[in-house]
Amino acid sequence: MPELPEVETVKRTLKNFVLNCKITNIIVRYPNIIDGQTEEFIHSLVGKTIQDIDRVGKYLIFLLEDTAFLSHLRMEGKYNLKQKGYVYSKHDHIIFELDNGQVLCYHDTRKFGRMQLVDRNDYHYQLPLSKLGPEPMDAQLQEVYPLIHKSSLPIKTLLLDQTIMAGIGNIYANEICFHMAMNPKTAGKALSKKRVQQLIDISSEVLLKAIDQGGTTIHSFDSNGINGLFQVSLMVHTKKVCPICQGEITKEMVHQRGTYYCKKCQKRRG
Repeated sequence: MPELPEVETVKRTLKNFVLNCKITNIIVRYPNIIDGQTEEFIHSLVGKTIQDIDRVGKYLIFLLEDTAFLSHLRMEGKYNLKQKGYVYSKHDHIIFELDNGQVLCYHDTRKFGRMQLVDRNDYHYQLPLSKLGPEPMDAQLQEVYPLIHKSSLPIKTLLLDQTIMAGIGNIYANEICFHMAMNPKTAGKALSKKRVQQLIDISSEVLLKAIDQGGTTIHSFDSNGINGLFQVSLMVHTKKVCPICQGEITKEMVHQRGTYYCKKCQKRRG
């Protein structure tokens, strides 16, 4: 699943190609991606110019003159730029024809991605964005600590809770726990204020490093053909040998999410 660094890379890449382009036509081949609101979606966007692209957590926000729409890539979504006349694949579900002769194709093999019209001026305060917690780079101890300290859930699960801190997915949650030298099954309530502050700081460091390297390319993520490099820096996710102790990396399910960790280097401690 594209996480914050991958979505940030998509945003930065698309801004190089589609800003100031007018949408001349939209072809909706799978209406469920926009919850079946095909007519309103097309009517609101056709003839409008893409003025900017923002990102909040794992959401992209396309900003036009007087409207905007959210895009969540979910498991397999991606955007590809093609020339007009391109023969669409069966997984190109939403096609934006632009006035520069290009088409922006939303491609999604699993069809899990979603788009939604929002108010351009206050999209931060509308659902689903209004439910998101701060991103780790902006998080403050006084807002994060109470949410973690009151919970008996594993810290790995809490890192995936977008209402606590937004943008972290399974890959980076595994990496953050490793850099914390913390067993991912450690209960949130076991963490001291000092450890929660470390959690915020390390989460921010891991995500910023991944952004600098264009995200992580595992399976199908790419940003218009640009693959991320952070997978080279992964310490534990999908690994078999711990880079610190050379012991075996364990893979098991924690709340139904594949979790990689080193039992020797990552202890249950607060």
